[in-house]
Amino acid sequence: MITLSLIIVRIGATALEMTGLSKEVASFQAQSAFSGTGFTTSESEYVVSHPVRRRIIRILIFLGSAGITSAMATLVLTFIGKSRGEATDYLIILGLSLLALYLVFTSKRIERAMKKWIRRFLQRTFPELRVYDYSQLLGITHGYSISQIKVRRNSWLANKTLKELELDKEGILVLGIYRKTGEGEVYIGAPRGDTLIKPGDVLVCYGPEDVLLNLSKRLKGAKGDKEHEKAVKEAELRRLEEELQA
Repeated sequence: MITLSLIIVRIGATALEMTGLSKEVASFQAQSAFSGTGFTTSESEYVVSHPVRRRIIRILIFLGSAGITSAMATLVLTFIGKSRGEATDYLIILGLSLLALYLVFTSKRIERAMKKWIRRFLQRTFPELRVYDYSQLLGITHGYSISQIKVRRNSWLANKTLKELELDKEGILVLGIYRKTGEGEVYIGAPRGDTLIKPGDVLVCYGPEDVLLNLSKRLKGAKGDKEHEKAVKEAELRRLEEELQA
């Protein structure tokens, strides 16, 4: 039963990932739905607003509500009426089985095969949905990443336009901006160069993972300007290296 549960969660997480969610968010939401823990996060609202993701989550909740009860009952019955030695043997077998399952389900080869199968299933079931492997398309496995950066008052990013920031010279693209207004939160997609970055904004950025991390910590002032200049030079060297490898 544990094996079946792990398989269902893995398939559900991969299916959610194939609809555009990041691997981490997809895994968390699939496990949350199947286990019935019901975590309420901004990602949850984002998931259920999508018809295909909502259907996947509904199936996971249904399977989980029946599977968890059966699994617990089976586990308890396994140890009832057993001697101490037999119970110890069962625990050892269970531990080794879980270890084997962990090694199997962390295999990249199995993950690729599962993604291929799920992509075909989603394309046949939901022909209107364009299914992409976003991790592959965005080069997530090659050092690039998508990150959300909260702009604080003392951030180097605050109160400047995108044109003034010149983040593209660091190899960073701003895909969108979440901004709180008097009427709630708005999303600015594909912002232009004259878009002013305000304290409290959340930038959705794409670029090298280490550069994004440094940018999120950069403070305003002369030190921040020097870090920007250094990042620009490093981006130029990285671009030349990537062109040589191409």
